Amino acid sequence: MPVHIKKGDTVFVRAGDDRGQTGEVISVDLETNRVLVKGINIHKKHLKPSQARPKGAIVEKELSIHMSNVSPIADGKPTRVRFVTKADGSKVRVASRNGAELHTLHGARGKKKG
Repeated sequence: MPVHIKKGDTVFVRAGDDRGQTGEVISVDLETNRVLVKGINIHKKHLKPSQARPKGAIVEKELSIHMSNVSPIADGKPTRVRFVTKADGSKVRVASRNGAELHTLHGARGKKKG
């Protein structure tokens, strides 16, 4: 099944503690259907003291959220995504809100011989 979110997309968070915020997708995990969004779902991890960190540390990092909880942004508003195959055989992601092309999945495909 094609994925409606790609790395580099600006997305709107629809559900969770960070609902209503926007951010850029850093990475997409296709096996678990989760995305990592910059500045969203930040958690603190407390690290024990060690030789490298004698005082210990508190590290903030982004955790992934499920793909179904984010939507790409077109014209400043969240939109659903359609996949359209053009006459030349190329396949593109299209914003349902305004019909703008978001991304080309693959270019033109030639006719099959046979």
